[in-house]
Amino acid sequence: MHNSHIIFKDKNINCIKFEDLMNQFSQSKTAVIDGITLTLSQPDLTTPEWIGQREVLKQILACWMVISDKDLPLSPRIIGMPGIGKTTLGMVAAIQRKQPLYIFQCTSDTRPEDLIITPVLAESGKISYHASPLVTAMINGGICVLDEGNRMNEKSWASLAPLLDHRRYVESIIAGLRINAHKEFRTCVTMNNDESTFEIPDYMLSRLQPTLTLEMPNSQDEIEILKYHLPFAESELLNMTVNFLQKSHQLDLDFSPRDGLHILQYAMKRLVQDKDHPLAKDLAWREAVQKVLGDDALNLDEMAEKKNRALGEIRLPQGLGDFFFDEDSPIHPDR
Repeated sequence: MHNSHIIFKDKNINCIKFEDLMNQFSQSKTAVIDGITLTLSQPDLTTPEWIGQREVLKQILACWMVISDKDLPLSPRIIGMPGIGKTTLGMVAAIQRKQPLYIFQCTSDTRPEDLIITPVLAESGKISYHASPLVTAMINGGICVLDEGNRMNEKSWASLAPLLDHRRYVESIIAGLRINAHKEFRTCVTMNNDESTFEIPDYMLSRLQPTLTLEMPNSQDEIEILKYHLPFAESELLNMTVNFLQKSHQLDLDFSPRDGLHILQYAMKRLVQDKDHPLAKDLAWREAVQKVLGDDALNLDEMAEKKNRALGEIRLPQGLGDFFFDEDSPIHPDR
């Protein structure tokens, strides 16, 4: 494989140097690397706002700074519970840096070629090569958010090892290319704190530094988040939802602002559904909680007690004897 020389093409552009296209990346449809044409992914044009927790936004922007010719940007991992805004954080940081944004959704069956270049059978019967959002960001000098990265297996992570250290390139076995990252390319990885994930190998964790932790929002931030997404929501329903979420945070239950949005949306839809026989607001709200989060969520204290009781019952083996004898066995060697 050889180092890449890049030419961009679209219906209005023939052969133009990379540096002359910084303002047209989102319009570029293809790139030619060492004679091979790649179809590029389209950038994400969403423009969210960031509410609260300004410090973590400053931290990710600091990670992406380069302060010397010999310095390299960092590739942080953003951790936190699902639904609290990890992906939004990366998106807002990309907007502040005024760079094109690409998002790659990681899954348990993500393959190395999905991360880099995928061959597609074109209508002409020929093979065309499609660059992933990650590779497109590398070519365009953009930012790629690897969303829910700890759902990927080790084989997929291994293909990114040279990209996330001083080498800053990826290799496509399918296309026979080595693709170097543009100097403005940046990336981050979001990771959920749940059990439905793979353990990331240490040699990759050492490349995904530092760790930025996103906490649950406080009550003021939480109500502003809900108002931003649902500006038409009634104050009474907003306050009920925020009080519910804040109590769940205090009890260490895993309910997020995203859950609050779904509760509000469903409750408001039920309220306007039948104007001749409207539901009471509190009944519509309780029904929304039940349908979105389950019956147990109607009593947060009892739900938290069940969770703590279940965690307390999990007892790890302390010694070799625990694997072969019950705890109260009279012949347990450690009793």
